[in-house]
Amino acid sequence: MLKIKLFCNAGMSTSMLVTKMRNSAKERNLDVEITAFPESKLEKETDDCDVALLGPQVKFLLGRAKKICDPKGIPVAAINIQDYGLMKGEKVLNMAMKMFEEK
Repeated sequence: MLKIKLFCNAGMSTSMLVTKMRNSAKERNLDVEITAFPESKLEKETDDCDVALLGPQVKFLLGRAKKICDPKGIPVAAINIQDYGLMKGEKVLNMAMKMFEEK
């Protein structure tokens, strides 16, 4: 099972995007687990994930996130602001899947 974790300010603003991503994964019969957390849990919650994504509102934390994720072999990136704002769950899911495949 592929574990994708999204991080934002409080872990709440990404809940709609997580739902869209889960729906897309279900339609495609993909075995993924997608969850959201506040950025304060980035270090702890990346211990068991395969891909970490940052909400655009915490994009400034990408450097810190890379220092946490790179040694663990976890790809990390910020979600495109347009995809986030328009809740393009399928597109963000595709991005995460591609990041995992390329690692």
